[in-house]
Amino acid sequence: MSELIIYTDGSARGNPGNGGYGAVLHYGGAIKEISQGFKHTTNNRMELMAVIEALKLLKRENLDITIYTDSSYVVNSVEKKWVFGWVKKGFEGKKNPDLWKQFLIEYKKHKIKFVWVKGHADNKWNNRCDVLATQAADGGNLLEDVGYTG
Repeated sequence: MSELIIYTDGSARGNPGNGGYGAVLHYGGAIKEISQGFKHTTNNRMELMAVIEALKLLKRENLDITIYTDSSYVVNSVEKKWVFGWVKKGFEGKKNPDLWKQFLIEYKKHKIKFVWVKGHADNKWNNRCDVLATQAADGGNLLEDVGYTG
């Protein structure tokens, strides 16, 4: 069984402003790209949304997944187990609880490891995700980020 590799990135113009996410999924020899733009959102929301939407695509459970992202917010929240403490406190005083709750539903279905990569550097797939995210943010098919409350 192959490991699933996912690269993700998020972008926001103005933060808050128009935003977008991009993700590239690698499984075996197959590669799939996804992206979407949103009105009035933040970079952190788009970083997290990229992960969620990539995981929602998966039709099987219990996969070994490595997710590469340049978002310290996402990596630290999961790998340092902060998000699990936030759950116990009802996300009191934390941003993006709607997305974190969606993330945790998907997270529990798999064995996921996050790896931080330097953004805008020499990682081909992180750079591709950046292009997808910024094109989505600048595109004309922007959705409402209904969970954004900032």
